[in-house]
Amino acid sequence: MDVIKLYLHAMRMQIKSQTQYPLSFLMQTAAQLVMEGGEMLAVILLVDRFERMNRWEAGDLYFFFGLMAVTFYLTECFARGITGNFPYLIRTGQLDTFLARPRGILTQVICSAADPRRITCIAVGVVSLVIGCRMSAVQWTAGKALLMAEAILCGSCLIQGLFMIEAIFCIHSVKSVELVNALTYGGRSACEYPIDAFPRPLRILFTVVAPFALTLQLPGSVILGKPLYDWPAWTVYITPLSGVAVFGLIWLWFQGAMRFYRSTGS
Repeated sequence: MDVIKLYLHAMRMQIKSQTQYPLSFLMQTAAQLVMEGGEMLAVILLVDRFERMNRWEAGDLYFFFGLMAVTFYLTECFARGITGNFPYLIRTGQLDTFLARPRGILTQVICSAADPRRITCIAVGVVSLVIGCRMSAVQWTAGKALLMAEAILCGSCLIQGLFMIEAIFCIHSVKSVELVNALTYGGRSACEYPIDAFPRPLRILFTVVAPFALTLQLPGSVILGKPLYDWPAWTVYITPLSGVAVFGLIWLWFQGAMRFYRSTGS
């Protein structure tokens, strides 16, 4: 409970500090809106050109895009310390100060940054979700609402875990490794669309290695009434936990990597 209070206090301070210059904040936020709006425009053009993608109709595509956008940008908004700040902490030597404090490294890293500019990206994702639900005539139940919340929460854990891989490489090499972006930003871009529309190697990559399909798309497909896999119904509440499992495994890897940390001396 104390850690949660610390995190909430840190987020309040981070957001307050970034909104001290309102005009700059609004301009950067508008830029984020244009960026994410452009990605949604690609979905709109796809829907306008084709009636369906395999068995997925227009509303389904909007739904998958919105689910990924909301999950990814919520993570970037409130866990920016992991998703973008860690390499900077390594290069500047600021991570050294964290080692002297009576809190876990990961807790301090998560609390070290927030990115409220992403709120417009989240808003675009919410709009896409609403459009998708209306077009696909989703009949909401308590079970589906719970499944949606579980998918977003576990998807956020998965995204944080994948970004921690970059942090682990930074511990050993100081500089970030762009190859990791194939799993993070590449996974976001690919899994904005149904996974079964891609070739087999990509399906394996985003089902087994970076399980966006199990964490987000399988629950989403069940909410839409078109399950991705012919599995027992109860498994849809279990597969999102793969995101938590990935986070846990990478967290253990991160703890081991910290034993090899050497200050940059900055």
